[in-house]
Parts: sequence; C-alpha cells; structure tokens
Amino acid sequence: MYKSLYQRGIEREVSTTGVGIHTGNPVTVNLKPAAPGDGIAFIVRDGAGPVRIPAHFSMVKNTTLATTLTAGDASVSTVEHLMAVLSVFGVDNVNVHVDGPELPVLDGSAAGYISLLNSAGFVDYMEKRRFARVTGEVGVESDGSRAGLTPWDGGLYIDYTIVYENPHIGTQRLEFEPTEVFFEREIAPARTFGLLKDVKSMYERGLALGGGLDNALIIGDDGVVNPDGLRFPDECVRHKCLDALGDLALFGMPIIGKFTAYKSGHRLNHLLLKELAETGRYEVVEGMID
Repeated sequence: MYKSLYQRGIEREVSTTGVGIHTGNPVTVNLKPAAPGDGIAFIVRDGAGPVRIPAHFSMVKNTTLATTLTAGDASVSTVEHLMAVLSVFGVDNVNVHVDGPELPVLDGSAAGYISLLNSAGFVDYMEKRRFARVTGEVGVESDGSRAGLTPWDGGLYIDYTIVYENPHIGTQRLEFEPTEVFFEREIAPARTFGLLKDVKSMYERGLALGGGLDNALIIGDDGVVNPDGLRFPDECVRHKCLDALGDLALFGMPIIGKFTAYKSGHRLNHLLLKELAETGRYEVVEGMID
C-alpha cells in the first residue's frame, strides 16, 4: 500500500473500453485529473446526466455480485477492481467518467487497470493525506460469515479465508500486506470466478450477460473450464482479496488496521465500513505511515 505524506493524483487523462460483465454492453471509462482534496468520484452518463457519485460507502446501494454506487437515478457497478488499484497505488484524487451503468470487466482481473493507471502517470500534491487508524475491534457477521478490523501497526494487513463445497476450490487462505509490488504480481492478475452450476441461473436473472471464459474463471464439478487453467493455485481467494481491497477503499481514506475475513463478500465488507463509522473506533491521522 502506498504510504506517503502527500496526496496523489494522476498526470493526464486516459481511457479504456471493454464489456460490462453484467449488462454485456460495451462501456468506456476515462480517468481524468482532479484537484487535491476533491477525492475520487465516478461521473456517470447513462442516457442522461452526467451525475457525480462520490466513491464512498455511504453511496453503496447494492452489493449483489459487485459493489454498486448510486446517486438519485444514476448508478455505477463493479467499481471494486479499479478502486483496489487506486487504493494500493495511493491515488486520492481522480474523476472516473463512465458512459454506462458499470465499469468494464476487462479480463476479469485488475491488471488492465494497473496498466491504465501507469499510462496516466502520477502527480504528488502538497496537501497531506489523511488515514483512518483503527483503534478498537470492529466486526460484523451473518450466516457463518465474518469480517472484522483490528488495530495493526504500519498500514493495512489482509487475512482472508474462503470456503466452498466445490472440491476444486475448497478452503483457501491468504495473508499479506498489499504493497504495490506484491499487489501487482500476486493479487491484481486474479480473475473474478464463478461456479458453472450457477451460470444458467445468473443469466436467467439478467446477470453476467457479458461473462465468458475470456473475462471470468469458471469452475465446474470436473475442475476449471477455462482452457488456460488457473493463474494461481489459490486464484479464488486472491480475487476475493482484490474485491475486499476495493470495498475497503470506499471508506473515504486509507485504513490502517488488520482486516480479517471468513467467507465474506461485498455485503459484509460494506457493513463492516458502516460499523467502523458508527462505532467511531478509529482516529484520523495525517502524514507518513511507517
């Protein structure tokens, strides 16, 4: 995780186009520079608008299969992959212009967003960054799933466990500090995944209409369906960590603490941020984090 005294933005406008994994429609996203203190916002144009939606957990209205931000009649979903990249690389201020109701899924991972961000370049401002340092234990749980935050020295730490009945996923656990190098090599390439048995029902519900073997990892009873196989033996938990980093980035400032998750997902991650805000078990600090 980027640790700096000063706020960071992007140097130049960049864009990319891809398919929305749920609508199946082409969508273009433009990253544009923003002034220090402006924060991260999604500028959504979907038939009308544009509408500015701050990248903040208070704007989350739906967490079904993705994190969706909403303001009035405008919404934008699948924001978590880009938010994870912006968070890990320390971008505090950027306007994300989207010409549809969701961000492009690209290849199902965050690798493409890292390339996009690198092509934009970085600019450091003189204004100080603000961090939320966790000061006490905060947790939420539902139906055997849990997510929590506890105090931790030095930055953000992730401890994530998933459990699936499918024998080709099973139980997977990963612990790490999301440094830029580790994230780019070990987390960002992990693709969104799903079970083959669930694909038909998602189609019938109007979901995952843009999903396919080129942008999702599909796992059946006999193993991985994708011809290229797994990118990591534990690719599934790595992608869950990617999603969690994007969800946690919606607190409005980088979190300093240990995030522990057991069978969590977008919904619990969101509820955890609400719990952190409501309990006030954090302090706002400025400057370099050792």
